[in-house]
Amino acid sequence: MKIIDEDIKNGNFKKCYLLYGKEAYLKKQYRDKLLHAMVAQGDTMNFSSYEGKDVNPAELIDLAETLPFFAERRVILVQESGFFKKSNEAIAGYLNEINQSTCFIFVETEADKRTKAFKAANKAGVAVEFGEQKEALLERWILGRITKGHKKITKETMQVFLNRTGADMGTIDSELEKLLCYTMDKEVVETADVEAIVTERTENKIFEMVDAISAHNQKRALEFYYGLLALKEAPMRILYLITRQFRLLAEVKELSQKGYASRDIAAKAKVPEFAVRKYLQQSKGFSGELLLEAMEEGAAAEEAVKGGRLGDKYAVELIIIRYSKKT
Repeated sequence: MKIIDEDIKNGNFKKCYLLYGKEAYLKKQYRDKLLHAMVAQGDTMNFSSYEGKDVNPAELIDLAETLPFFAERRVILVQESGFFKKSNEAIAGYLNEINQSTCFIFVETEADKRTKAFKAANKAGVAVEFGEQKEALLERWILGRITKGHKKITKETMQVFLNRTGADMGTIDSELEKLLCYTMDKEVVETADVEAIVTERTENKIFEMVDAISAHNQKRALEFYYGLLALKEAPMRILYLITRQFRLLAEVKELSQKGYASRDIAAKAKVPEFAVRKYLQQSKGFSGELLLEAMEEGAAAEEAVKGGRLGDKYAVELIIIRYSKKT
């Protein structure tokens, strides 16, 4: 990201920028920064935008070979093309000999560093990964926004906020806007404010449900399940999230047993560091063998539903009942 900031500051732009990764909010910010710096306002002659898996590489190359019209450069924005997940040979070849007056900006969720296209993009310019941000950085960013709104927030309230939003910066941004509006006349943002206005993700409800399962509180676990069904959550999505949660617990538990610190566990399991403590606590309710069995049971239930041997609602209910019963 520093490289892009320096290029914008100096006005010296590379021929190719590949912005990739799961952090959509930051990718959009840097995409827009580049476009603002490189494309004159209203210049439709020298700027083209493409999106989707059906983008034609030959059309892009033909356009890239066209000289800009009374401008320093031609800018071509390509989003979610899939060119860098499974290497596109035509794009890979062209990026190795790209027109000097053309600049590509690729924005992708997935990219494989081993592909020829990725290597060519990185060589022609720069490839920047936008991954999930660390807890400390998110806290600084949130605190900056809160302070800018002339308000204060405690560490405990910040934690409640992050527990509800997760690490997705787009979600954090929209929920912060709501929170700041809700507390317009207050100097200090309190936990009650967060609980009143910040939307709790489905994943959080799943976490609480698995928490009840790990505590062998069957009644509470089923209450969470029926609540999710009332909110029109699809049973198979609930099953997927439960199984995913079991997988995360198994991974975190194993890494902890091997002596890894929370920061390293977060990096290896690809979860926010603030969530690791909760996962470790939750994993205490299961043995490693039971977690493995639960994952296998989840996969088997999915197959049974797809094969028409079991109803979807009943299949999830059976999983919850089985793993929340007192031993």
